[in-house]
This record gives sequence, structure tokens and C-alpha cells, in this order.
Amino acid sequence: MKLKKLLPITAMLLVALMPGCKKDDGLSIYPTGTSSDPLNRATGVSRNKAIAFTFSEEMDPLTINAMTVTLTQGATTVAGNVAYSGKTATFTPSSMLSASTAYTATITTGAKNLAGSALPENVAWSFTTVNATSNLAVVDLGASRNYMILAKTAINNVATSSITGDLGLSPAATSYATGFALTNSTGYATAAQVTGRIYAADMVAPTPINLTTAVNNMITAYNDAAGRPSPDFKELATGNIGGKTLAPGLYNWTNSVTIPSDVTISGGANDVWIFQIAGNLTMSTAIKITLTGGAQAKNIFWQVAGQASLGTTSHFEGIILSKTGVTFLAGASMNGRALAQTSVILDKNIITKP
Repeated sequence: MKLKKLLPITAMLLVALMPGCKKDDGLSIYPTGTSSDPLNRATGVSRNKAIAFTFSEEMDPLTINAMTVTLTQGATTVAGNVAYSGKTATFTPSSMLSASTAYTATITTGAKNLAGSALPENVAWSFTTVNATSNLAVVDLGASRNYMILAKTAINNVATSSITGDLGLSPAATSYATGFALTNSTGYATAAQVTGRIYAADMVAPTPINLTTAVNNMITAYNDAAGRPSPDFKELATGNIGGKTLAPGLYNWTNSVTIPSDVTISGGANDVWIFQIAGNLTMSTAIKITLTGGAQAKNIFWQVAGQASLGTTSHFEGIILSKTGVTFLAGASMNGRALAQTSVILDKNIITKP
């Protein structure tokens, strides 16, 4: 559809009038617009953004549809779903928008109010999505990358787990690493369930200072992941990411995230994923995360402000940076690391190096 006229959102249809006002040409009363989301010429827009336009009055719902509410990238029409509620029309893209790309949203004159009066002219505004994810850097784990499991208060295990790599516990003492049948040595301990060594803060030097450095680096890494700006994806699926295929990029949720069905993480060997989760991360029983396209668990970072819980016999991929604790339920497996600022709870789990 050819636009009759391209109007910036800041001047759309006499929007200088107070919201709710209407244009009167002596023949009819026209509806106008009051706002758009994102705003005209906005940059850094998340790639799963739902596009919204608010009218000055209630519209005829039958006229708010895929013909009157569109999103385009150049000459290409973006597929999506149109909804209308109250005074607001919403366009939700069917797939993720491209990075660093300009889009144009349009409301046509086919949109009419309840009296049958239409917008006098097409309304269009543009925005640009966030920068390409190829610039997303990995989270530097520092010395905490020396450990498969690192915790501050406790590492509790229900036998028999199988862990490939070292465990670290600080400032808690060796007695807070339970369920391993430890064999003590100079500066470390061993256990049949661990292919590696177990370190705690009360062991002889240089173990205490090494652990202090690792824990401090773990906290720095957590803060780095939590502080990354300009997410590619915001509130994806309102936190229920079951069944999703997750492209590389920075994801942000202001609440908890659940994984009730299998998830695929798809990308190249050098791509990076950072998941910022302000609440808990909960994975259901027997659910699996699968990597495709060469994606590597060492480049996947789950920053969790709350508790991370991996369900019975589930399989997880990536590095968990938890401000509280990580719990592996019976038989859960992980290709990654569990780095927790409180405790890590194990129950017959298999954990391998990413």
C-alpha cells in the first residue's frame, strides 16, 4: 500500500492538539493519535519489541487489522499479529527483528473510530533495533573459571554425583562440603565423585587466597553480566522460554524465567548469550537445553538474581552466575559451571566442563 503521506510521530495528525482532541473540517470528526511505542526515530529498540500505537478515542476493532497496522523493513512487509485493546493497537512480529536495522510502522486511513470516521492520512514512524550481537563480549570469569562449582556458604551433595573439574568453597570451611567422603591432602581434598580437587577456605596456603580471588572474580563477573546495557530481547515470552530457539544476544527479564519444555540455543562457535534474570530460574523435570550450529556452553551466561533450580533428570547448558544459590534436583546434568554467592546443592548429578 502506497503511503498517502509520511508523518513523523511528533506531528502526527495534529498531535500538537491535546490528547483526545479531534480534527473538525466542517464535515466530520477525525480520530487522531496520542503516542507510539517505540517513539519516532528511537534507537536501540529490542528485537522482540511489540509495536504499539494509542489513539485519541476508541476505534472500531474490525478496522484494526493486518491491512491497517503494518511493519515494514524497506520494501519488505514483516509478518506479525495485530491486536486491539482499549485505545491501543499492537503489532507483535512473528519472529525476532534483525539487529541494527531500521523499520517503519504504519497506521493507514482504513482505521476508523466507532462513528465510522477514518484517520485523514496514513501515519508512519520509524525506529532502529539494537546493534549487531557480534559485538557482545564474553563475561570474564577471572579465576572463578578454575572451578566447575564455586560457592561461598556450602556445597552439599547426595551421593553419587559425577563432577569433572575442581570445586571451591570460601569463606566456608571444609566441613561445609558434605556428601563427598573427602580424602584430605595438603591444600586440597579429593573424592571418588570428583575428577579433580576440592578446595576450601580453611586449607593451607595458598588455597585461602586463591579462593578469595576466585570468589571476588565471580562477583565481578556477576555484576558485569547484570550490568550489560541495551538488551537485544526484553521480557521474551514474559519469562516462559519453553520451546524457544534462542539466537545470540543479550536477554533481559525483570521477573523470573521458567523452562517448562525443551529449549534450543542456536548460533556459531564464537557467538555469545547473556541472560539477565531479576528473579528465579526454574527448569522443569526431564527438560533439555540443546546447542546447535556450533554454539558453545562456555559462551552462555545465565545471570540469576534469585535461585536457580534444575529439575529432576533435566540437562542444562551454560554458566550459571547466581546471586543466591543453585540447586540440582535428582539426576540433573549440566555442561557448564555453577558459580553461586551462597550454596550449591547436588543430588546424583553429572556435571562436565564446558
